[in-house]
Amino acid sequence: MTDRAWLATRKGLIELRRNAGRWAIAHTSFLGDPVTMLLPPQGDGRMLAALNLGHFGVKLQASSDGGRQWQEVAVPVYPPQPADAPGPAWKLGLIWSLAMAHGTLWAGTLPGGLFRSADFGGSWQLVKSLWHHPTRPTWFGGGYDAPGIHSLCPHPTRSGELVIGISCGGAWATEDDGATWALRTSGFEADYMPPEQAGDGATQDPHCIAACPAQPDVLWCQHHSGIWRSADRGRQWQRLHAPRSSFGFAVAAHPTDPQTAWFAPAVSDQCRVPVGGALVVNRTRDGGASFDTLADGLPGAHCFDLVYRHGLAVADDGQHLLMGSTTGGLWASSDGGDRWTTVSTTLPPIYAVKFG
Repeated sequence: MTDRAWLATRKGLIELRRNAGRWAIAHTSFLGDPVTMLLPPQGDGRMLAALNLGHFGVKLQASSDGGRQWQEVAVPVYPPQPADAPGPAWKLGLIWSLAMAHGTLWAGTLPGGLFRSADFGGSWQLVKSLWHHPTRPTWFGGGYDAPGIHSLCPHPTRSGELVIGISCGGAWATEDDGATWALRTSGFEADYMPPEQAGDGATQDPHCIAACPAQPDVLWCQHHSGIWRSADRGRQWQRLHAPRSSFGFAVAAHPTDPQTAWFAPAVSDQCRVPVGGALVVNRTRDGGASFDTLADGLPGAHCFDLVYRHGLAVADDGQHLLMGSTTGGLWASSDGGDRWTTVSTTLPPIYAVKFG
């Protein structure tokens, strides 16, 4: 769908509609509340919104009519923490990712827990095989104090196959519905680690991992230390080099073309602003061999906007894109990113953008 989209923001869940080529706000839910993630409407109209209410905790709201009405449902709950358990507290801090495939709803959380639900959030089960994996105590926080699962890439045709991304804990895959897990970080290099530890899998910080829906063996990764691509479902990664900067947080994979993806470059590490104050998008259409830097219609000077992990989205047609920033800017393209138009510069900080 290219005429409806959703923004998870610091001040609510915003529904957008496109009419006569222009995007406009159609409806806002949970006004004033931070919405950290959403699952856009499925074929039957069901959708989810994850809220982080601070003192009042993490909440999950479900709708059965495409966002008109909402009802609170269960949130993932961690088991009691043993007194001698290492690492951060076993307490839900954030729902950072949501995905639906083959009747299973997946949720990635801080502090690094993966949960599944067979009843669309009515109840949740911790994936204990990953939670009790011997490497988990070595995971550590990237942008947050605790590690978190921000990327979920279920295979669209092979039930039980899932690739996930953890900051900072690497990329992992299961092919048996979560019974066992394999680290898939071969080729990654963590430039922030000592040279002798740069290749250690569980210290890798993939900022975002996205799969090409039509050819899901092709994965794109915006890593803390650059951009990588895999053609074999993460078993081997190839490092790519984009102009201006290979640092960033967001990546959008073309829905049908495994050679095409979009990235939002920034300055690493302390500044985290657009390079030279100019907001651009880097696009490759040849598997990362080369990149186009797309700037037409985007602010070219004195820009401080950063695009979060889930702030760049492409529609099912591979042509319409939306990009939202930490300072409330929203830009749209209808030609694969060649030209952009400003939708708004006065929105709340945008955490996630989804078409649907």
